[in-house]
Amino acid sequence: MEETYVRLLCPECGKHWEKSPSDLPDPARTFHCPGCHASRRLSEFARTEHDLRTMKEF
Repeated sequence: MEETYVRLLCPECGKHWEKSPSDLPDPARTFHCPGCHASRRLSEFARTEHDLRTMKEF
């Protein structure tokens, strides 16, 4: 079985990382960048539309 992950990118500091969708809150909830602590909706950290769709599916 292949593990699913979401690619994230901070729009403020440019930090990029990957997380399992099950480890993330709902895409509409506030999320904090682990690098610069910027606060935005999680959906704004999605690197691509595909990553956003993956977040919403899980």
